[in-house]
Amino acid sequence: MDRLALVLVIIGAINWFLIGIFQFDVVATLFGGQSSLLSRIIYVLVGISGIWCLKLFGRENVT
Repeated sequence: MDRLALVLVIIGAINWFLIGIFQFDVVATLFGGQSSLLSRIIYVLVGISGIWCLKLFGRENVT
């Protein structure tokens, strides 16, 4: 679950980078605009993943 959350956070970060530099929202482009249901679901999943990844801070590296 940690890896999936991290992948979604990375995708979200790349999307925000593209919005900031080029004003291009990949999620909105691929899924029908920012207000479409599917885009909103993706945004929510990325947000939840960011919250999930907060627990990774301060965690010892377990091998």
